[in-house]
Amino acid sequence: MNTDKEQIKNQIKKEIVLTQTHISTLKEFTKPIAPDCAIGRVSRMDAINNKSINDAALRKALVKLSGLKYALDTINDSGFGICVKCGKQIPIGRIMLVPHSRFCAKCAD
Repeated sequence: MNTDKEQIKNQIKKEIVLTQTHISTLKEFTKPIAPDCAIGRVSRMDAINNKSINDAALRKALVKLSGLKYALDTINDSGFGICVKCGKQIPIGRIMLVPHSRFCAKCAD
């Protein structure tokens, strides 16, 4: 299990870096659209719509980052890898794919 935990820890660290990079990019896309910006009405509506989509993606990425940091902090706890809903072991494959998940695939639905 120690090798599994090391693999999981490495995966979490990798995901944290990727998520932080994604958050930085999204922050650029979610800056306010200046009213004096010389774009047409339809283009402005598109920009506003894109901004709201990126705002939602940013919120989701921030939640993921928080979950990843929590997973990294608790990886050595006895409850790590145990579904908080049903109490069963979360398969290693799921943990590697979604290391911040605290639920097994069945309970996540």
